[in-house]
Amino acid sequence: MPNHLIVKVTGFDFVGDWTLRVHFDDGTSKVIDFLPALGGELFIPLRDKGFFAQVGLDPEWHTLVWPNGADFDPETLHDWPKYAKALQAQVNAKAVTQG
Repeated sequence: MPNHLIVKVTGFDFVGDWTLRVHFDDGTSKVIDFLPALGGELFIPLRDKGFFAQVGLDPEWHTLVWPNGADFDPETLHDWPKYAKALQAQVNAKAVTQG
């Protein structure tokens, strides 16, 4: 059984239009450009700058969340470089099949 890192998002700061500095309870922070990962029915609305800017911190699940229910697992955010290419590949694959 693979280990799943238990980490909580404690805050965030805007760095750019789709880029946030995300802070974690282990004292680390990551700068994440979300735009390449925003595809699919749930995440496409986040491509709108105004909608993306409505991000908040869910107090129960300790992760980033948007008004439409879009969110990312805190481990995914914490280890973004590990997941970013796969997320972008999913977006690209959906764009090819839908376009």
